[in-house]
Amino acid sequence: MPAVDTLVSPLSFTAVKLEATLAEPTQPRADAEWLSHIIMEMQRCFLMHLCKELAPGNVSFSQYFLLAALDQKEVLTMSAIAQKMGHTTAAASGLVARLENLGYVTRACGAQDRRKVMVCITSKGSALVRRIREEMMANLMKLMAHLTPAENKAWLQIYTKIYDFCQAKHSSNSRWEC
Repeated sequence: MPAVDTLVSPLSFTAVKLEATLAEPTQPRADAEWLSHIIMEMQRCFLMHLCKELAPGNVSFSQYFLLAALDQKEVLTMSAIAQKMGHTTAAASGLVARLENLGYVTRACGAQDRRKVMVCITSKGSALVRRIREEMMANLMKLMAHLTPAENKAWLQIYTKIYDFCQAKHSSNSRWEC
């Protein structure tokens, strides 16, 4: 008798597995395993696409995430950047130096304390963040078109709840364990 995976294509196997998962009573470990698979595949797709988008600007993932954070704030200190990125101040300084050389950020000394370095995003950096966000939103809108309005609302509610949980864990400086 042939193996099951030779009888079912990967796409239909996924659909069969999803139907079986939805029909079964809740199995926390099995559900977590399936969800971890989904998340890993989505992250892989997202990162591969983001890598292609960032390559022309010679920007790494870490540099892009810093630009996105700077785009939300007027200015960040080097210590705030180090904390946000989970780096030492020296590593954050190298990250900022590379972005400064590319024209995406500027650095200035603090008016009150010249030892304090303030980092601002430039219009070129904001344009890069905006372009990539627009692309991401367009892709999300394509995905959302395949869902019902109720599914879209549920998706947003679930992700908001997860985001709030992660933000609370991050702000309390406790380790988020998966």
